[in-house]
Amino acid sequence: MSTIIIYTTRHGCTEKCALKIKDMLPDQTDMVNLKKTRSLDLSNYDMIIIGGSIHMGKVQKKVKNFTLRNSDILKNKKLGLFLCCMETGENADTQFNNAFPEDLRKHAAATGLFGGEFNLDKMNFIEKSMIKKIANIETSISRISEENIKVFVARLMKT
Repeated sequence: MSTIIIYTTRHGCTEKCALKIKDMLPDQTDMVNLKKTRSLDLSNYDMIIIGGSIHMGKVQKKVKNFTLRNSDILKNKKLGLFLCCMETGENADTQFNNAFPEDLRKHAAATGLFGGEFNLDKMNFIEKSMIKKIANIETSISRISEENIKVFVARLMKT
């Protein structure tokens, strides 16, 4: 099965999760960072996985716009959708629902919330200052859920 993982990352968390997914898939998988490409031909792929992360309460515009532009194609492929965010519970669910259109969420063979990271070393001064104050942290933290990634991949491979 030909597979592509399409993502956008700001500080590397989403890319890290995309690589973990790729390593768990049995077949050759392509990866594309939407920040580094202008157009994609999705016709050659049987399975498409799309991921993004939350910044200032919203998913990156490139992910949002990509899913909206390609909705018809995506609904005709095996689809996986994932999100990296530091919120949990209902807040994380709300962010996920706001990140991806309802029709794609319903069509997806697998959806996942993978947790997130605050990597202070990769943030600019303003981001770092805001995160330290809002999240009340002084050092970088990672809350990536390996288990959630495994469950996501298992669901994709099951259907």
